[in-house]
Amino acid sequence: MDDSTGPAPKITVYGTKRPDEVRAVVLVLHGGREHSRAPATRFQLAYLRMLPFAKDIARKSKGQGVSVWVLKDRYRGWNAPDLDPVRDAEWALGEIRATHGDVPVVLVGHSMGGRVALRVAGDPSVIAVCALAPWTAAGEPVRQLAGRTLLIAHGLLDRTTDPRLSYSFAERAKAVTDRVVRFDVAGERHAMLRKADKWTRLVTGFVLGVLDTQPIDPVITNAMGQPAPEGLRVPL
Repeated sequence: MDDSTGPAPKITVYGTKRPDEVRAVVLVLHGGREHSRAPATRFQLAYLRMLPFAKDIARKSKGQGVSVWVLKDRYRGWNAPDLDPVRDAEWALGEIRATHGDVPVVLVGHSMGGRVALRVAGDPSVIAVCALAPWTAAGEPVRQLAGRTLLIAHGLLDRTTDPRLSYSFAERAKAVTDRVVRFDVAGERHAMLRKADKWTRLVTGFVLGVLDTQPIDPVITNAMGQPAPEGLRVPL
């Protein structure tokens, strides 16, 4: 990444850290704004919102060789056409590969971070994506999800990102991978605060399930076997 004059992306690691013990990595991606060149910081809510997920995954996978990387982007914005957070996530995936080799990677992202996770899912290390209240603009590509496992969860009261668009995205993703499940979170808004425990259990269960450190929740596996709309409007 050639951006020596500006801020740099940074990684905070939870869970297993010794390279010789790491068998899988979870990359956590925070949200942001459509346009902003302001530096992202670790004190912004978009970043802080993701720490409970990272810490819970690390705690529940202790001794299982799972390293949880939380990425802090350079800038707060998506900033098309530059797509700054996409470049940051691609950099992080390269750092994972340089540090740990070709270990499987699961992406967890919220809002803009969910969009980033979906965009970079074509990286050969990525096996699964967990997108929370993702910003899925109309026409967002899905081809890169081929062969990946995808979970989307969206609060039905979200007015920041549209749950109807994430449903449409999940429906299109079904054309390239049959391992897609989407949850409707009744009574929940964009910040995921009203049912925080449910969101955390869902994310940790999915991540550790696809990494084979614990059995995956039968609700998830059963929903993946359902056609739309049943498997894409699962109540949480």
